[in-house]
Amino acid sequence: MTAPIRHVSDTALWVAMYRAFESERPDAIFRDPYARRLAGERGAEIVEKIPRGRAMAWPMIVRTAVMDEIVLRSVAAGATTVVNLAAGLDTRAWRLSLPFTLRWLDVDLPDMIAYRREHLAGAEPICAHEDVAADVGDPAALTAVLTRAGAGPALVITEGLLVYLTDAQVTALATRLHDQPAMRWWLVDLATPLLLQMLKRNWQPSLQAANAPMQFAPPDGTAFFAPLGWREAEFRSIWRESLRLKRTVPLGWLWNALGKLRSKKTREAYDGMSAVALLERQNAPR
Repeated sequence: MTAPIRHVSDTALWVAMYRAFESERPDAIFRDPYARRLAGERGAEIVEKIPRGRAMAWPMIVRTAVMDEIVLRSVAAGATTVVNLAAGLDTRAWRLSLPFTLRWLDVDLPDMIAYRREHLAGAEPICAHEDVAADVGDPAALTAVLTRAGAGPALVITEGLLVYLTDAQVTALATRLHDQPAMRWWLVDLATPLLLQMLKRNWQPSLQAANAPMQFAPPDGTAFFAPLGWREAEFRSIWRESLRLKRTVPLGWLWNALGKLRSKKTREAYDGMSAVALLERQNAPR
């Protein structure tokens, strides 16, 4: 049987399919009119073949919605540039209510940039969008991208990226971002070691075939970034947000009620298993 995920870039097709599921609901919490065409047949195949493919749509949908909210608020707070690293098939520059003066740089490998361009032919971005074909794992290429972003203040997005990196690679990325004063905010998603174990049980065999092991899950959460010059400005539990947005697991209300019987420490551990966090550069100009 052919592996459902053949390359790490296939994860972008997978997530686009989840955005399509949400967008096609009459009560959608966001709408991505391009998601299904970007996901294509391969995206649909991945969701059907990967273990618990459909059942795990909810956290990805919630992550998208929460990041949308934080992006819009960061722009309203003064971000003049967005640098979206390993952007995949993200379409925020086409679907969010952004000012036309906002610079938006989507950075990814040349093949991914070309694929999205082909499938978005004829669609016009809302803001001043730029495709940047570059390997964000190459220090020289990343420095060139950050320099191209200009004076900022800039918001960096690494949606779905960090979990595939080692601690050392995340440390290097955090340091390089902090070295650029224009990089004021950094939007990340994080998993705990407990969640990483669960994800590995479900998905690691599929991801292994694509040489894309899940690795980064700091036990101390956003505190990992503090010595590197980044402080937590906002922390949003995917579980809590799923309840707020009404996109949780079946019988989520019951799980939530039972959770109140646990100790405060245990509740907090489970609540924070998966999260979106906005980091702010320490000593950033205000």
